[in-house]
Amino acid sequence: MSEETMGLRKNPSRKECEKVIKKILMTEVLERGTNEHFKSASDFMKYFQSLYPASDSLTKQVQRAVKNLQMPKDDRGYFIINKTEAQLNQDKEIAFLMQKCNSKLMPFEEYQTVFLKTEGKYKDYLYQLLSESETFADKVITIVNSSNGLILFTNNKQQLEIMINSLINR
Repeated sequence: MSEETMGLRKNPSRKECEKVIKKILMTEVLERGTNEHFKSASDFMKYFQSLYPASDSLTKQVQRAVKNLQMPKDDRGYFIINKTEAQLNQDKEIAFLMQKCNSKLMPFEEYQTVFLKTEGKYKDYLYQLLSESETFADKVITIVNSSNGLILFTNNKQQLEIMINSLINR
């Protein structure tokens, strides 16, 4: 009789271990919002030992799987499943720059838009002048350079339209 027919299962392959580890961590993140339990290969052993007989070879297989996944860790030492080391480093840089730039989310639905249809080779220069204009500074929140013109976001659409029309109709 083989081990499998006697109720004993052989150890999973490294690839199988990797799939299970990813599934465990994704479930953890979906249920809790973050990984709060898994810092090392040994933290996964309880799960694997519930499916396979405890052995040194099972432990080594799980350790190989964790090592092969090359998962970065958060500041507390827990595995991060859905990011590579490069993504984690980039996120840290983005967070640092957002803090340096005093970034904050602004509700976009509070702003009104004005589309300034603009053609020709001077559109980019007009965009630059409007972006740097002291006259428009308190009227325009931001400007988006689009394919057929400029999209201006403002808190006071009526006043901005009057200013633009006065310049167009000179």
